[in-house]
Amino acid sequence: MANRMSASNVAIGVALTLTLSSTRAAAQTQPKEGLKWADAGIPGVSTAVVQGDMAKGPSHFYLRYPAGFVSPVHHHSPDHYATTVSGSLSLTMDGKEQRLSPGSYFSFTGKAPHVARCAGPEACVMFIDARGAWDVVVEQKPPAKP
Repeated sequence: MANRMSASNVAIGVALTLTLSSTRAAAQTQPKEGLKWADAGIPGVSTAVVQGDMAKGPSHFYLRYPAGFVSPVHHHSPDHYATTVSGSLSLTMDGKEQRLSPGSYFSFTGKAPHVARCAGPEACVMFIDARGAWDVVVEQKPPAKP
């Protein structure tokens, strides 16, 4: 009987621990209410940081372009991975345009030069996973054609 009691107590303890751990994990991963948008230093473009410090290292943030926005050819120093949240985003790289609807995933690694355009009547919002300090480096000359 004592062994059965101990086994029951251990099972209850394990169940409580798992429940508390999953509750804590769920609380830590819940979305933050009310994003705080900040001017990104480019007319009409804004960001909302969710995690990290964009200027100092890896971060997760939302990036918003106004409808009709077209960037110059540019690149970003850190590798980054993104999902289109809303709007009709168009990315051009190596002369090839790709349209990305909400839910589309894309990545840029190795400082890949590209042009971003927000086509359509609504703003384009992306969620970015940047693997280093975020920057926007405008290409001074057009990329060479192969």
